[in-house]
Amino acid sequence: MADSSLGPSSFGTQANALLRKNLTFQKRNRKTTIRLVSYPFILCLLLVIIQNVVNRAFNGSDNKCGCACIRRNVNGGCEEERCGLEFSDLDQAASCPINSPPEWPPMLQIPVPEFRAVKTDFISFSDLPNESCRSTGSCPATILFTGTNRSLGEILSRNMFKEAFSINSSDVMGSLANNVIGSESKPGFSNFLDPSFFSGLPLYSVQSQCASNSTISVPIQMSPINVTQELRCLQGLNLWRNSASEINDELYKGYRKGNSERKINEITAAYDFLNSDVNRFNVSIWYNSTYKNDTGNSPIGLVRVPRAVNLASNAYLQFLRGPGTQMLFEFVKEMPKTYTELRLDISSLLGALIEIFTLNDYSIQFVFYFIYINLQISLAFLVAALFSSVKTATVIAYICVFGTGLLGGYLFQFFVQDDTFPRAWIIVMELYPGFALYRGIYEFGQYSFRGNYLGIDGMRWANLSDSGNDQVVSSGGVKGPLFFLQKFRKKSPSFRIPSLRRQGSKVLVQMDKPDVVQETEKVEQLLLEPSTSHAVICDNLKKIYPGRDGNPEKLAVRGLSLALPPGECFGMLGPNGAGKTSFISMMIGLTKPTSGTAFVQGMDIKTDMDSIYTSMGVCPQHDLLWETLTGREHLLFYGRLKNLKGSALTQAVEESLKGVNLFNGGVADKQAGKYSGGMKRRLSVAISLIGDPKVVYMDEPSTGLDPASRNSLWNVVKHAKQGRAIILTTHSMEEAEVLCDRLGIFVDGGLQCIGNPKELKARYGGSYVFTITTSSDHEEEVEKMVRHLSPNANKIYQISGTQKFELPNMR
Repeated sequence: MADSSLGPSSFGTQANALLRKNLTFQKRNRKTTIRLVSYPFILCLLLVIIQNVVNRAFNGSDNKCGCACIRRNVNGGCEEERCGLEFSDLDQAASCPINSPPEWPPMLQIPVPEFRAVKTDFISFSDLPNESCRSTGSCPATILFTGTNRSLGEILSRNMFKEAFSINSSDVMGSLANNVIGSESKPGFSNFLDPSFFSGLPLYSVQSQCASNSTISVPIQMSPINVTQELRCLQGLNLWRNSASEINDELYKGYRKGNSERKINEITAAYDFLNSDVNRFNVSIWYNSTYKNDTGNSPIGLVRVPRAVNLASNAYLQFLRGPGTQMLFEFVKEMPKTYTELRLDISSLLGALIEIFTLNDYSIQFVFYFIYINLQISLAFLVAALFSSVKTATVIAYICVFGTGLLGGYLFQFFVQDDTFPRAWIIVMELYPGFALYRGIYEFGQYSFRGNYLGIDGMRWANLSDSGNDQVVSSGGVKGPLFFLQKFRKKSPSFRIPSLRRQGSKVLVQMDKPDVVQETEKVEQLLLEPSTSHAVICDNLKKIYPGRDGNPEKLAVRGLSLALPPGECFGMLGPNGAGKTSFISMMIGLTKPTSGTAFVQGMDIKTDMDSIYTSMGVCPQHDLLWETLTGREHLLFYGRLKNLKGSALTQAVEESLKGVNLFNGGVADKQAGKYSGGMKRRLSVAISLIGDPKVVYMDEPSTGLDPASRNSLWNVVKHAKQGRAIILTTHSMEEAEVLCDRLGIFVDGGLQCIGNPKELKARYGGSYVFTITTSSDHEEEVEKMVRHLSPNANKIYQISGTQKFELPNMR
């Protein structure tokens, strides 16, 4: 047998055993394993193919800077080709190099004609224009203003717009900056050229007054664009409001969801000049930020705010220095750019594949996925108790996977992007592994998308100090990137009973149970001794489950005191709910006792459970077996957990298989799923005995077995008693008589009596039940025979030839 002096197995030993078992388990499921392993490769291959198709499409002439042949040879071939904006359409222009970006006049954002502010039922200001102007497209651009000094505000508002449009034919683009030019087109994503110049929509010259049909054509010359643009006069209507709250209310009601009629009533801009005077200039500006189109799925538009700011500052400068002074906003110009290829990273758009892996730092990815895997394993252990069927768990898992993706994309991502959403709640939501994985993939995707677009690296360790990525402890200090690594302090196990004295324990025992009192006194005497040879000593062990939903507390184990020497099999007989399983759960470390304690081989179950595991074996009520693993492989796994290695492990496995009659005939190498019920129970018993444990717990080992299998199992248990203590729970008095040296009747969480099974039966057994089955014709003869054998017999059952008699105990 194995050496019982082996110490507790280390983490490495346990990990090695689990890894070997899992490798064997995966070999038995080759098809499933191959599908699981090949799926990501197939998906990556599919994405590579899609990426190549997309790249090939983007490399076509329609997506490259336009080129033209400027000189041909005598044979008609092109000798010199030139590429640039002048040879490109709008789709091709995005990739062209721009060494000298064009200068264009700044634009003011103008609402579209049908949405410009007018008088409505939900906005009560009478100075707004009539709604009829929308049908003719003649509604003015309304600008609201307020402040503490109304007269100053009115002066500044008058200085914003000119009364007439002026243009210099020799410098058209330069003279446009002297006027307030606006556009109703959506803003662009860069400043290379405003979309208003090629949108097909008219430009507006915002003036204080407009004559009817005041429209002119203006030549726009910005290389390579040379077009004639329609320029319409648009009245700028300045309206005073008494306070900023009035402006806020009017702006909100003008929003489609801010009024009951679901109409848009858009204001061009609004100004609050606050406490401005001749000595100070202080202004707040409202603008329509929805033109950013910040949906998270497209680049953010560059809203036309600078021109609105310039209007206010220029108006104040004219107020101080006179109308001849102005702060001219001459032009808008982008920085030069080199030739760029149009690229679209499919993997960054779809998920954590290809570019996300290659652009982001590998060590960051390893740490992130390592933490995620452990978080997922923790959740799996937590919810495993809620499922009794693998199929049900699989279905729920698939629902969670798909549901997490939907909730992540439509809900969680919104919270992550919203700076006003509490960060603490983000952390709470990320305790769910699906959201944690989504957050990580989202961050990796954002960094890799930007890196691929700009030709730079993705996420690096330095990026963890970004405002949205840093880890902060509750005390306010910033955590390092490896904050989760902690030092593990190994507690030295104690293999002796340091002080087996009860501390203030109190035992209440009824005087009519002398055997229970005697057992308690025996335990008290053993606790006073410096050492003991007893394998198990239970000292006033109690377990109380707290009450829930208004129910009272449940007292599962009531101060159990018990002492077992090696070589004894102690049986616990009692009905369901008596507390037998609760007692075993405390002894094997599944639950902690409410009070009291127990010692196994001199080690306290409260402090030395890690050491106790090596000298303990458990046979649960239901077989916990892997159907695709063989009996030998089961024992190899549990033997490694008991710190057995090499030849000692092989010998222990073979002896265990022989001991339970599962060695010969190739049974040891047959998968457990092909075992009969009796063979499975014998294998469970063998698992509990592997490694020569000194204490073994068996929870109803023969439940559900036929008589032949039960007798075979009983023989195994009887041979296993040598040198070890066995605690066995059962419902069968017959099983207790065969296997147990002592028996305890367990009712309502406490021992009612302890003794030899035959003694207890003789002491408390009132009668025997005799059952006999014959043909119906012989019922009377059977009854006469029973009366002859036991004159006081009482017939308690009779049907179709089967009769039961209650025979008094002859003592």
